[in-house]
Amino acid sequence: MAVKNTLVQIRKELESHVGEKIKLRANRGRRKTFEKVGVLENTYPSIFVIRVDEETYYQRLSFSYADVLTSTVELSLCGVDDKKIALCAGE
Repeated sequence: MAVKNTLVQIRKELESHVGEKIKLRANRGRRKTFEKVGVLENTYPSIFVIRVDEETYYQRLSFSYADVLTSTVELSLCGVDDKKIALCAGE
């Protein structure tokens, strides 16, 4: 039950930042890490979507709340001292 409650807390934290600019750092395995800046577009029951605008195109990236819990994805707000959001309770 503790994990489920933590996932709900992460979702509520992200819901409060919908529409805000976010810095994303994701680990795709085998030392493949990327960093992008985008806007938290929407949250859904199992995933959240970030829209990343590049110079010639845009893309939507989706991640699960479990990715945040396991630190596969790290999110921080742009601007205000890069405040990290959606950290699990122990950190």
